[in-house]
Amino acid sequence: MDSTMSASIFGLGLCAYLLGAIPTAFLLARLRGVDIRKVGSGNVGATNVFRSVSKPLGVLTFVLDAAKGFVAAFVLPRVPAMISSGTAAGGAVLPHALLLAALAVVGHNWPIYLRFRGGKGVATAAGAVTGLAPAAALIGLLVWTAVFLLTRYVSVASVTAALLVPAAAWLLAKPGEYALPAVLSAVGLIIVWRHRSNLQRLRAGTEHRFEFRRRRTPETCVRP
Repeated sequence: MDSTMSASIFGLGLCAYLLGAIPTAFLLARLRGVDIRKVGSGNVGATNVFRSVSKPLGVLTFVLDAAKGFVAAFVLPRVPAMISSGTAAGGAVLPHALLLAALAVVGHNWPIYLRFRGGKGVATAAGAVTGLAPAAALIGLLVWTAVFLLTRYVSVASVTAALLVPAAAWLLAKPGEYALPAVLSAVGLIIVWRHRSNLQRLRAGTEHRFEFRRRRTPETCVRP
């Protein structure tokens, strides 16, 4: 690998990390005057924004975090080809795309802007997988939705999807094409490790369960 190629990979990798490190949840919560690190679970992610600040801002946080992963995995690897030839490369997974996707997830989890205290990487990983392997992303979405509807625990759905998506990638991989499932496995393990506090709360029975409807307390009930 020549020095020009090495410099290009280093530059793209740095861009992927810095892109992933953009603290979307922190910035959007600040629009409402809230430090997301000091409310709710303290996690710098879409779920905490959704619960503690605003549902629309929570959804927007997820979309923007997913966009970070998608750009890192799908757009950045094609930049050199666009610069040299004026056209983007085809739809196949390009060399170094897997590395850039992983670096975006690392950036989200350990952002330099917030002294390396970030989110848990679920949305950014979802966007990255969409850019790398849309079929795997669809499997992840279906698994996440099914588990969430059954348990109403966001953490359980996220951890389950993080484990089953790499497993499916290994099963579907062609002989000798193991780079994608290997990277998905690494990202999945990062997500599981980042959810270790949630797993502890699940064992203790104190994990937050999503409620589709706000429960009425005796104080708020109005008798006829």
